[in-house]
Amino acid sequence: MKRRHFLKTTALTALTIPLPLGLTAQVKPVNKLPAASKTMKLTFRPYDLQLKHVFTISNFSRSTTPVVLTEVEYDGITGYGEASLPPYLGETQASVQDFLKKVNLGQFSSPFELEDILGYIDRIAENNCAAKASVDIALHDLVGKIMGQPWHKIWGLDKSKAPSTTFTIGIDTPEVVRQKTQEAAGSFNILKVKLGGADDKEMIEAIRSVTDKPIAVDANQGWADKHYALDMIYWLKNKGIVMIEQPTPKHDLDDAAWLTERSPLPVFADESCQRLTDILRLKDVFSGINIKLMKCTGMREAWKMLTVARSINMQIMIGCMTETSCAVSAASQLSPAADRADLDGNLLITNDIYKGAAVINGKLVLSDLPGIGIQKLA
Repeated sequence: MKRRHFLKTTALTALTIPLPLGLTAQVKPVNKLPAASKTMKLTFRPYDLQLKHVFTISNFSRSTTPVVLTEVEYDGITGYGEASLPPYLGETQASVQDFLKKVNLGQFSSPFELEDILGYIDRIAENNCAAKASVDIALHDLVGKIMGQPWHKIWGLDKSKAPSTTFTIGIDTPEVVRQKTQEAAGSFNILKVKLGGADDKEMIEAIRSVTDKPIAVDANQGWADKHYALDMIYWLKNKGIVMIEQPTPKHDLDDAAWLTERSPLPVFADESCQRLTDILRLKDVFSGINIKLMKCTGMREAWKMLTVARSINMQIMIGCMTETSCAVSAASQLSPAADRADLDGNLLITNDIYKGAAVINGKLVLSDLPGIGIQKLA
């Protein structure tokens, strides 16, 4: 079936997908649900993440990432959330806090009204996806804690099926790249390297001088010419690369489809796929999609995106920004349903204030703590 015909016939039926039945099925003690007289209280504060190394992708570098940390308290129970704000998202700590000031959770009688609450939050203003995700994550954490279950169990997922996570190496000099690779090679089963610069081949050769482990490549839209991109992909395949993420500019879908059709490696959308409504137009354009909570407004929509992408035979990666263990652990709850994971954002910082999902022998290990599976350390 032609891609355009597929889009016309399927339209946006994905928007009607409800939350999983497991949410209802596991709320057993109905008589213990929060009373209508109780109210939810949202609080938030800015926080700056300090990176272990300067992080460089195809068009900028940074040594810190601003975030906003959220809490939703209800009946003595607190759910934690986070908005991570790398510069390219277009959100700031000020814009997130301005958005969150508009959120009125007191109008809802129960945190279990997730569809109504998060639908309301999404309608407050356009965009502001990370701000919305910070409330979504906190509410999911809260609801899971009230239920006494982590979300991977609520969704009916087997945590032992969580994949290995990549460890990201940013663009840098060969010396620094070798150093970062040596630090990571003993602990991770697959590496991820940022390309899209002038020295892409030099970057790969530097890594290959240290390890022969599989590598995922993220070009961050850095290869504007599709013919050059295809040549690079063939060269990379010979170097043991296993997948390519967002090789071409995000709006050039015709070029992306041309490249995916000819590529010897799976090609994943990142910047081209932000939210649920993007997925159907990407069928036959990319092999898979990278779902990130900060792009899609949080766990509620991420679960729907995963379900829709699976229904049209697209591969799934669960990714992250530079984040604390709060947002990373929230995303990890979906990972047993994904083909790949890129959930190392908390491992790139020095001042994490949460403890959650761990990486053991390169593999994600999810906690059985309820909600998103974290403990607050400070």
